[in-house]
Amino acid sequence: MNTTLPDAPGVGFKTQHRADLDDPGPVAWLEIHAENYMSDGGPRMAMLDEIARRFPLSIHGVGLSIGGEAPLDRDHLARLRRLVERVNPASFSEHLAWSTHDGAYLSDLLPLPYTDATLDRVARHIDEVQQALGLRMLLENPSSYLAFAESTYAETDFLAEIARRTGCGMLLDINNVFVSAANLQVSATDYLDAYPLDAVGEIHLGGHAEDRDATGAPLLIDDHGAPVADPVWALYARTIARTGPLPTLIEWDNDVPPFATLRAEAARAGAILSTAVAA
Repeated sequence: MNTTLPDAPGVGFKTQHRADLDDPGPVAWLEIHAENYMSDGGPRMAMLDEIARRFPLSIHGVGLSIGGEAPLDRDHLARLRRLVERVNPASFSEHLAWSTHDGAYLSDLLPLPYTDATLDRVARHIDEVQQALGLRMLLENPSSYLAFAESTYAETDFLAEIARRTGCGMLLDINNVFVSAANLQVSATDYLDAYPLDAVGEIHLGGHAEDRDATGAPLLIDDHGAPVADPVWALYARTIARTGPLPTLIEWDNDVPPFATLRAEAARAGAILSTAVAA
């Protein structure tokens, strides 16, 4: 399906929900994780072909290591290109993070200092990805648990400069904003006021877990394993009031519930989007 993402709710596709998609309700599009579909055949790819004919697709990468010091993995990028050519997605996104070292993949999305050197590297890698895939990518803001003393840019300024240099868009993860603001003890609304909203092509909403750090202070973990929290919904509504409707993903990857739960979360997002349309 060759299209753009609608300004409506989407959900992450899970194979156990395949039959539920016969009655998607407010769910208008689907997201897949690229690394789950980097093969050339088999039942999983046949299932992907089917849903790609029925729904606009967003491909979300987790393994390119956009912020890594090493060059991008050419084999990984080639497999990603084949996937893009196969399903012709409406959107492709990746994370502002690094996840490789000495040729090994790490099982996490790790943070970066916001410096000129990092900016140059990330921009160079984004240019390479966009050229290889032949499309504009979206870059997702991270969830943060610490800040680097050597950073010389605020995160929002860093993202805005990346967008200016490369022409890429932004994937605004509002749960990440809330988690980072709580952990770093800063204002989530101030962050969103400084964010390059004009570059946003997609929004993510997800759940988080509450924990404590070694000192006993509250610590939020971006785990994609719970409903969207009420303060995140409030930030989302505030953002949509400024931007107008945008494609919005309900992101739930751990302890995945029945599809009816995802459909209900999507309906809540859809109600907020409808309010923005009416305004």
